[in-house]
Amino acid sequence: MIAKWIKFQILDTERQDWTRGYNTARQYFERESSLDVPYEHTEGAYPLGRWLSDQRRSYRAGTMSSTRADELEELGMIWDTADAQFAENLAAARAYHAQAGTLAAPRHATALDKPVGQWLTNLRRPGGLGKDPERAQRRAEQLAAIDPDWNPGQLGWTVDWQRHYTGLRVLLAAGGTLDEILPGVTYRGDDIGRWLARQVRDWARLNPEQQHRLGEAGVKPAARPQKTAARNNTKTGATKGSDAFTRGVVALAQYIRREGKTVVGRQHVEELPDGTSVRLGIFLTNQKSRRDRLTDHQLTALANLGYHWAQ
Repeated sequence: MIAKWIKFQILDTERQDWTRGYNTARQYFERESSLDVPYEHTEGAYPLGRWLSDQRRSYRAGTMSSTRADELEELGMIWDTADAQFAENLAAARAYHAQAGTLAAPRHATALDKPVGQWLTNLRRPGGLGKDPERAQRRAEQLAAIDPDWNPGQLGWTVDWQRHYTGLRVLLAAGGTLDEILPGVTYRGDDIGRWLARQVRDWARLNPEQQHRLGEAGVKPAARPQKTAARNNTKTGATKGSDAFTRGVVALAQYIRREGKTVVGRQHVEELPDGTSVRLGIFLTNQKSRRDRLTDHQLTALANLGYHWAQ
């Protein structure tokens, strides 16, 4: 009699409770296609979130039967909610990589309605993959399976550098040439041409692996100008002034060709393909104020660009 009482009052009641919870979970999954249920969520009056939490606790403690575990797994049970959230963001990371070819996403980037850029930024921080070493290692391997260079800081360069380098590779793979990738040529909003000019100019500042990767793409450092001894200070000053004027005219021609006008704001700075910056507004003002000291060649160069005061 005692055995029967235990069977009907305890075992059967527990079985009925589990069946009710399972059926409620199944109905929720059929509607939401997920069992990522908040702890406080109720289905009608049934505390589904708490029931699922109890099942996870039983599973971790080893007191759940294999039959019940199998039934819940077939239903889509999420045993670890932290890993479930990571898996959702990882899916968004795959979607972003499929579009951009890299996981060096800017912070504002999104994919599958997930803030994947900020998520990746958080993961790259110390301890961002979690305190559990095994879990952190597993997550790092999952990210590396998508993009081996997902964390450029470990390689010695920034996320920004990695993203621009990827843009360069994509443009070259699409049939572009290095001669065509000039400032103003962009990929997904990044000016790859301007970035490339800086790499050529500042080659010595790159680490060996960066130089190697750029070299494989055909990029070479800028040729170092040969140094010649100046005969006298006057000639050296004149040469420097002539070079500055030439750069100014080149920048001015580039600006006019792009903007279709000769008026330049005083604070405007123009970037040349070699990465040189020219304070174009100030350059133009200076030439106009000292036009009586310009050579005929210099005046002609300015007049040919449309500046009547140089004629």
